[in-house]
Amino acid sequence: MKKIVWGIIGCGNVTEVKSGPAFNLVPNSILHAVMRRDGAKAEDYAKRHHVPKWYSDADQLINDPEINGIYVATPPDSHEDYTLKAFKAGKSVYVEKPMALNSSEAIRMLEASKKYSCKLSVAHYRRAQPKFLEIKRLIDKQTIGNIVSVDLKLSLAPTPGIENTWRVNPDISGGGNFHDLAPHQLDLMLFFFGEPVHVEGKSSNIAGLYKADDFVSTDITFGNNIKFKGIWDFTGHPNKDEDICVITGTKGQISFAVFTDPCEITINGKTEPLTFNFLPHVQQPMIEQVVNYFLGDGPNPCSAEDAVIVMQMLDKITGKIS
Repeated sequence: MKKIVWGIIGCGNVTEVKSGPAFNLVPNSILHAVMRRDGAKAEDYAKRHHVPKWYSDADQLINDPEINGIYVATPPDSHEDYTLKAFKAGKSVYVEKPMALNSSEAIRMLEASKKYSCKLSVAHYRRAQPKFLEIKRLIDKQTIGNIVSVDLKLSLAPTPGIENTWRVNPDISGGGNFHDLAPHQLDLMLFFFGEPVHVEGKSSNIAGLYKADDFVSTDITFGNNIKFKGIWDFTGHPNKDEDICVITGTKGQISFAVFTDPCEITINGKTEPLTFNFLPHVQQPMIEQVVNYFLGDGPNPCSAEDAVIVMQMLDKITGKIS
């Protein structure tokens, strides 16, 4: 195998800029076909992005003999189904986060990848970006000393009409905005500090705008007794959004936003900004690593095993598992 020939299942908004174009930009990779149940939208996407083929049926894309890599970019309720179908067709899978509706589905996906000897990577793509690689480097070098604690807060105001979107329908998304956004943050903690030792949390529906919970808090202990506290508030006030994570060590702090740009380091009372180049396609660094992994030229940038741990954290925090 010299090239990954991709097919995208679910060519919706996430694939327009964040991921889709990157499949034609990284070495040894080409986007061959896209699929969406609305055939007209699939055709439109293919024409705009110069993709040779389009489908309105996922099975047809999965069984296209020219395709050897499947990117599953649908809502989480179909991740397991499409992933298993791809494995049965002998094809490697790059699946969007969250990996599945819950950790039970995620474990079945992991087990299926082993059963069918197919490769599986999960799109926790921030761990491949320069900003977070630099933060990990600083942590590993003990630039701010031994890590003591991590405090994270994400506060967002409800957007008009959000109650009508799939992201706040737990039957489709697994939860609400927490399940959409927290996987990135929790995966970064796993990437930085390893598997958690203890996880507990609470979630509730405060505003009552939709079925999913809109306020979540957690306390997690990682190795070396690193204490993590997180709050996700999706009932916040307009124009007062907050996205902040502060990693505190014995010599200083690293403060950064997960979903926006700010990042700075403080050592001995002196604060300096950390700046990084703009990424036109935020998934491109991860997709390049996934292609290398699928071709046997590099490690898995985000394994199913790691993604299962993230799903288990989500389930534990929201009370889906005890």
